[in-house]
Amino acid sequence: MTDIKSFTELRLKSGLTIERVATLTGYSPREVYRWENNEIKPRKLIVDQLLRLAQPTALYGRSSYDFTFIDLFAGIGGMRKALDELGGKCVFTSEWDKYAQRTYQANYQNDHGVAGDITQIEVADIPEHDILVAGFPCQPFSIAGVSKKNALGRPHGFADKTQGTLFFDVARIIEHHRPKAILLENVKNLGSHDKGKTFQVICDTLRELGYFFDAKVIDAINWVPQHRERIFIIGFREDCDFSFDRFEYPAEPELPTIQSILHPEDGSEPEEAPYTIGPTGKVADKYTLSDHLWEYLQKYAEKHKARGNGFGFGLVGPDNTTRTLSARYYKDGSEILVRQPGKNPRRLTPRECARLMGFDSPTGSNFVIPVSDTQAYRQFGNAVVVPVIRAVGQYMLEYLFQGISSDQLRLSFMTELA
Repeated sequence: MTDIKSFTELRLKSGLTIERVATLTGYSPREVYRWENNEIKPRKLIVDQLLRLAQPTALYGRSSYDFTFIDLFAGIGGMRKALDELGGKCVFTSEWDKYAQRTYQANYQNDHGVAGDITQIEVADIPEHDILVAGFPCQPFSIAGVSKKNALGRPHGFADKTQGTLFFDVARIIEHHRPKAILLENVKNLGSHDKGKTFQVICDTLRELGYFFDAKVIDAINWVPQHRERIFIIGFREDCDFSFDRFEYPAEPELPTIQSILHPEDGSEPEEAPYTIGPTGKVADKYTLSDHLWEYLQKYAEKHKARGNGFGFGLVGPDNTTRTLSARYYKDGSEILVRQPGKNPRRLTPRECARLMGFDSPTGSNFVIPVSDTQAYRQFGNAVVVPVIRAVGQYMLEYLFQGISSDQLRLSFMTELA
């Protein structure tokens, strides 16, 4: 299948630098250098993706984009960013929040614009697509009357169970367009929401629509220095024996720490007002907690500790990881406070939030933040972690392209190396 003899040759045929491989895979440049020097072998997911890039026409018969997708409940485009990097072309975007729309449009070149409220969009107006991606809100379903209809022998479908929820709009689009694959993301507790009824209705609906799927809770701590558990549901129109069983995490010897996303404040990073100021790029004082707020948070934590509760602020140093960044971070920043010697702790800046969520590389600042700090905190707190989506999407693509399995690609590649 290929005459590639080494990882370096494969990387060069793919047209990627070491830094670009690191960005696309979520591994560090140091790890990629180890692959280059034959110290360790890259995991099969990495080999597969580079093979796709090195020989796209030979493998898939496509000379440009590998797939098309639509981006529903798009937020600021975390799923879009990851799938773009994997070779996809977004053909439709929907996001109702005007501030999120502003950030999305500042970062992605769209010839289709950003549609608003998905409940007001006709399915026929949405282009055909290979993959539907959606980070839909979690809402309880009303299933009253379904058992009665069953007893009376009356027909009913997913519309009876999902009507009035935003998942209904996902389902009606799937029913009309029948995409090859779907990628859904939600909070971890989707499985237990409304005593498990919500997740059960979603699973029943996907089966009713004829899709084969699997679900997995994944913690972003393996890619970024943040504990952030989210559930991912991947489904396929055709039964390709999909399972998350072979999904692999980065093989880093240690988990990333918050040092990797903090402003260095030593002059190595240029000033980026209003987040950092001066020739050393010092974090602006406005991100340091006031005496009043810091005193309140400490008393609040002490009160709940005395009651045996675990509520309180999360104080981190450079060698730590963080709690989950939430959409309420703008209020007091209490879940992630950064220690500062000799002064009150501070919030993360929006730029550091962009890095913590994987929108920027640890030392890069390429994601445009055109909104206020309050809106930026809300947006990043509601977003997906980009390298997690990239890894999940990469895994999904192994199954999307019919006739090409990752195991076949890996066996052929490793045989050539031997």
